[in-house]
Amino acid sequence: MSEFWLISAPGDKENLKAMEKMNTVTSKSNLSNNTKFAIPDFKVGTLDSLVGLSDELGKLDTFAESLIKRMAQSVVEVMEDAKGKVQENLLANGVDLTSFVTHFEWDMAKYPAKQPLVSVVDTLAKQLAQIETDLKSRTATYNALKTNLENLEKKSRETLFTRTLSDIVNKEDFVLGSEYLITLLVIVPKPSYIQWQKTYESLSDMVVPRSTKLITEDKEGGLFTVTLFRKVIDDFKTKAKENKFTVREFYYDEKEIKREREEMTRLLSDKKQQYQTSCVALKKGSSTFPDHKVKVTPLGNPDRPAAGHTDRERECEGEGEGPLLRWLKVNFSEAFIAWIHIKALRVFVESVLRYGLPVNFQAVLLQPHKKSSTKRLREVLNSVFKHLDEVAAASLLDASVEIPGLQLSNQDYFPYVYFHIDLSLLD
Repeated sequence: MSEFWLISAPGDKENLKAMEKMNTVTSKSNLSNNTKFAIPDFKVGTLDSLVGLSDELGKLDTFAESLIKRMAQSVVEVMEDAKGKVQENLLANGVDLTSFVTHFEWDMAKYPAKQPLVSVVDTLAKQLAQIETDLKSRTATYNALKTNLENLEKKSRETLFTRTLSDIVNKEDFVLGSEYLITLLVIVPKPSYIQWQKTYESLSDMVVPRSTKLITEDKEGGLFTVTLFRKVIDDFKTKAKENKFTVREFYYDEKEIKREREEMTRLLSDKKQQYQTSCVALKKGSSTFPDHKVKVTPLGNPDRPAAGHTDRERECEGEGEGPLLRWLKVNFSEAFIAWIHIKALRVFVESVLRYGLPVNFQAVLLQPHKKSSTKRLREVLNSVFKHLDEVAAASLLDASVEIPGLQLSNQDYFPYVYFHIDLSLLD
């Protein structure tokens, strides 16, 4: 499962035994994988400041989660031709998100723990706000590009009455530069093709014999050329209308047609380059954040890749990626890392507010094995830690759940500090 529960309990002897009991029960019942979640010792400050930070961190947590969801969706949109590879591009510090969460280490270089908590939270908030600002700007540019391209593509898919003709007509289809002659385009219903061939020369005087040619057709009709003298245009249009032939108002302009074709080519190229191009542009440009080394320690997992590259080097590892995709990958990583740091801060602040001073608590990360076991896991936790809130536990106990030696509590009851991390929302 891509779901994690981040909990904490006091670090005294009684609760450490409760942790051991929880690990034993969840392991025997195959409910979850449990690992310690390391949180540094921060400067606590005043109680009032912690209460204020609790509220601020809650809002920042929601904002960060929303931001990474939007960035993940942007990756999906940019990689529309390779959606099967989206998850390969949603990484944190060069590793998959699950590995990053389960091997989390506080980044002392970016968020010094010796700073006041207010300063750490302010740094995170400013970082995420800058990413969101850049995301809005870049996605707005990309969406405008997509819209313009879709509008041009839509014109090429419309009926013969309205669609653009720049991609289907050629200079050779028209009589050009003549003072007397002109070539018109006429839309003829499919059932009337034979009638057109028999009558077009006699619809008006001065129609050039054998001058018609079928250029293209759709499911309803065909687009034919016809050449005639300029002075009979109005008469020809009237007679054509009477016979249910429609003269399409179009006059060949080589410069305009070339401009339309070049515009379509440019938009297609620009759109593709946002996803796929060389790394030369990146080396000349800049990313939201300056280059810095990102160290990833395996933490007992030999399969976990180590990384020591700069953000920009990590961007260029995927030679052939376009600037928008590269930016999304780097800054998705930054935003996700910030989000997990916010979770850690929330655990610290809420643990101090709930369990008091001196600071002494143990945080644990649980990864439920499957969705069907989450209710049972919750009940195990509530039973193991019910002593943290005896009054509430007494009114919420539920003896109907059968786990030997455990009396379990209501699913919505949290006697411990609890936060949820759901990575499935990014799938």
